[in-house]
Amino acid sequence: MRFGSTALGAALLAVALAGFTVSCDLAPAAPPTVSAPPDGGALGPSDPSPSAPSPTGEPIPPVNQPEKVRDAFAGLQATLDDSCVPGNCAYVLGRLDDELHRVDRAMKADPKGPGHFPEPIALIAKLDGELGGDRSTANLEKHKALLIDTRDRINTWMQGHPDDYR
Repeated sequence: MRFGSTALGAALLAVALAGFTVSCDLAPAAPPTVSAPPDGGALGPSDPSPSAPSPTGEPIPPVNQPEKVRDAFAGLQATLDDSCVPGNCAYVLGRLDDELHRVDRAMKADPKGPGHFPEPIALIAKLDGELGGDRSTANLEKHKALLIDTRDRINTWMQGHPDDYR
């Protein structure tokens, strides 16, 4: 009888192992198929749904949602400690110009409307007029003082409007 129970145990073990082998297939699963939404827009497997949670549990914002003023302003504030030293000046001035325009876009797209941010938008428009569309390193260096002054004046203005960046 002992032989019979050992044989039965071995058979059950073999069946269990075979089941694990089937469920542990090493080949990757085929990518999910996503059909186009009724409005005709194309979605792909990597396009997040606006209501789908991210891996952290936070909702994923829609792709075309404008950046928040507070996030753009944080990027501008990150330039406050940057200094224009030889070998780094082109990067610093280019980044400063980029961050100023990031703030400009965010303010113009803000739900409060661009009229809520008249001074910062006017300061960036003045800067753009002086730069004349030339974003070359030489032109940014020529207007270095104006770039820094524009950043500092926007920073001061925003400090007086904490509800816009908190």
